[in-house]
Amino acid sequence: MADRHVTEVPGAAFGVMPRSVSLLHPREAVFEAMLAGFAAQQSSRLLSFVTIHQRESVVRRFERFTGEFPWDWTASDVEDWTVQLRAAGAARSSIRGYHNALELFCAYLVDTRYGWAQECQERFGTHPVQVCHEWNTAAHTTQLEARPQVRPLTRGELQAFFDYCDEQAAQARRLGRKGWLAAFRDATLFKTTYAFGLRRREVVMLDLADFTRNGKAPHFGDFGIAAVRYGKAVKGSPPRRRSVLATMAWSTQALAEYVEQVRPLYAVPSGSRGQMLWPTERRGRVSVDYVNVRFREYRDALGLPAQLHPHCLRHSYVTHLIEDGFDPFFVQQQVGHAWGSTTALYTGVSGDYKNRALAAALAGLAERDSSVGTEQPDQQPDQQPDQRPDQRPDQRPDEHEDPADGLPVVIRHGGPPRNLRRNPRPAAEPGAAPDPSGRTS
Repeated sequence: MADRHVTEVPGAAFGVMPRSVSLLHPREAVFEAMLAGFAAQQSSRLLSFVTIHQRESVVRRFERFTGEFPWDWTASDVEDWTVQLRAAGAARSSIRGYHNALELFCAYLVDTRYGWAQECQERFGTHPVQVCHEWNTAAHTTQLEARPQVRPLTRGELQAFFDYCDEQAAQARRLGRKGWLAAFRDATLFKTTYAFGLRRREVVMLDLADFTRNGKAPHFGDFGIAAVRYGKAVKGSPPRRRSVLATMAWSTQALAEYVEQVRPLYAVPSGSRGQMLWPTERRGRVSVDYVNVRFREYRDALGLPAQLHPHCLRHSYVTHLIEDGFDPFFVQQQVGHAWGSTTALYTGVSGDYKNRALAAALAGLAERDSSVGTEQPDQQPDQQPDQRPDQRPDQRPDEHEDPADGLPVVIRHGGPPRNLRRNPRPAAEPGAAPDPSGRTS
């Protein structure tokens, strides 16, 4: 059997295989020990348990397809499996993920530090080999592998979706159904997902304490800044954090209404768990799967394309901010992308936006051409043609100095989607439950 001093690493055969014991079903026992060792090796790298479980599921699925154990796998098995996956309509990104999981598992088995080749050779007279190669697996050739049908929602589709969310809460309330609380909560959750550009896990993990006021934008009230504490992790890192600034006044009004009038009607537990923003009737937290199911239910009821999913709300957020004139770097920081090219992939600006951008560019060119050769009698020697007399040479035309601290403040043009603005509703009487018969935001 394998020497202990050679295989003293997490996931090695010596550590997971029983010694001095006769195995009743040795082939099945060795395969289960391989999976346990593979999980231990990944856990040692601080990978998430979700990732570890998903990779184990892929390996088990491939074993069921081949009807063989890893020491009998061949490269042709991978090719046959891929053919079946494609015939079943599996997405390109899914197939590449399967190939990656299988390649990592085989790499773990053939690594001599883990001793599995020696273990299998002594028990079965053969040993595992790497069956995933460059010539029989999918390559990662592009940054975005989403289906072409996955896109941002148009402003009209988004308005219809939010109106439908509101109507579900209002109808349930009129009929006296208990589910109106959940419908009201879900409507606010979807609006928050869009208005802050959040991923699904980011939004479901929000707590009340994650929202604070923005001193530079006091009109957003107590929801001017959202602290995202469960951002997307990479390569075994903890969840990345970021702060997202509110940009749409109607969304903060919807949040305030929900937090002040609807959320207190849930019997939330005490302590830290009582801070969760989206509680359930069972005193738990809304799950990512629940968000997917509810979005799909509303989407299908409206007849929207089946390829749209909750993450498309995040794509819509990026697109609409760019259309409304926000700086691309600001948008990149808002959504937590390390590279601007990733944010660009999320953007699907409309034809109207392109036409406005083209008209502005052409107007600028025409103005520049018409000003060639004209004199500027009142212009100072070091003053630019479009510069105000009291403007610094390095100050942009759309900036002014804040008298409080002397720092330039950019004057933004444009704002939240016009059709998505909501007028604040009259305050409810003290002690009265909110009536969502109109708008929930």
